[in-house]
Amino acid sequence: MARDLDQTIFVAGHRGMVGSAIVRRLKVLGYRHILTAGRDDVDLTDQAQVQAYFERHAIDQVYLAAAKVGGIQANNSYPAEFIYQNLMIEANLIHAAHQAGVNKLLFLGSSCIYPKHAEQPMREEALLTGTLEPTNEPYAIAKIAGIKLCESYNRQYGCDYRSVMPTNLYGPNDNFHPENSHVIPALLRRFHEAKHRGDREVVVWGSGTPMREFLHVDDMAAASVHVMELDDETYEANTSPMLSHINVGTGVDCTIRELAETVKRVSGFEGALTFDASKPDGTPRKLMDVSRLKALGWQASVTLEDGLQDAYHWFLDNQDRFRR
Repeated sequence: MARDLDQTIFVAGHRGMVGSAIVRRLKVLGYRHILTAGRDDVDLTDQAQVQAYFERHAIDQVYLAAAKVGGIQANNSYPAEFIYQNLMIEANLIHAAHQAGVNKLLFLGSSCIYPKHAEQPMREEALLTGTLEPTNEPYAIAKIAGIKLCESYNRQYGCDYRSVMPTNLYGPNDNFHPENSHVIPALLRRFHEAKHRGDREVVVWGSGTPMREFLHVDDMAAASVHVMELDDETYEANTSPMLSHINVGTGVDCTIRELAETVKRVSGFEGALTFDASKPDGTPRKLMDVSRLKALGWQASVTLEDGLQDAYHWFLDNQDRFRR
């Protein structure tokens, strides 16, 4: 698809890790009219406010990166908020986009949409073939609903609403909260603080053997724009009306031990690294099959160590945000 740099693009969720990366990517590519809105401008869970917002602005494309997100503890503690807010945000935005005549939209989901025991690496076809991980089931159901909303508006109204499912993301604007963060920001902060306290060791939960895949958020943003800009013929040749979502990842995983050793090196911590095998490991492996995305002409370029360096430097520059 030819790139029209004068189109007005609404990035919903621009203050989050993924949304802010998409804004950066669009600016690098030369897009001149990027529309963003904070909660003071529009409450995305309020249908009337969202509809009014679309009526006020002539929007050509939407990147739906807005979501309520959190780690296992947050998902377990607030399941009602996770399913309600995410359902409302995506339903309001997708429906308002359709009513306003916005034909192009990209919905960002999550790898947690796949069954807990999905075959590895997880292919797009695994969706709805088994039970979900109980701890984040409400969030996963909301994200599955977003995929099906896009597919339904495409089928009934001829819209061009696409969906991408990222693997575990990290990078600038990540959440480094000591209790509610994901594994990479949690480890970066733990090793950093241990270094400055002069600790002799850092203990990581579990055996260190589970394998996980990690994608830098700038790669996620590049992949998102790439999928959005694909011409219809290329996109449709690699998807179907009932299987329209596309996995986004590196296609490469590492053990938690390897991750922790890399974080240790990046942070400059010189003490010992030990693992508490009495603590739970979680799922043994979680890897995305990204063959469909590669067939569409995109693959990740940021190495894990380079990406961790970038995330760590961002944390150092923004520590005041995360002080208790």
